[in-house]
Amino acid sequence: MKYQVEHLGVAARDPVTLKDWYVSRLDGRVVYQNNEVPPAFLVELPGGLMIELYAAEKGIAETSNNRLAGWRHLALRVDSLESARNALAARGVVFGEPVRPAGGGGRVLFFADAEGNLLHLVERPADSPIRPSR
Repeated sequence: MKYQVEHLGVAARDPVTLKDWYVSRLDGRVVYQNNEVPPAFLVELPGGLMIELYAAEKGIAETSNNRLAGWRHLALRVDSLESARNALAARGVVFGEPVRPAGGGGRVLFFADAEGNLLHLVERPADSPIRPSR
């Protein structure tokens, strides 16, 4: 059996604001909206990953705690950590921590979206054992 990631679902306090953040900061493109109240969206990021944004029923303050049980962050592979950081910083993305070593080789840089959900950039060297399967 073969699996391919189609989308990642994110329950949002404010789906419209979060959709706007992914569009303006990460060059996302809205490929679906349900035109209902509350709204839901599918936003495609460059590279093909889609993020489904829909209304949350409740939330917790610890959303950005990377050690909280459950899915904790979205890793975005980039060719150059510095280039990606500079481009995102110019769009208002705030990086609160320094660059760190990545498990499997390379470097990571964490940041949060408009609702505190964790993402990070990951740059892998050419000889990294972490490679996508075809």
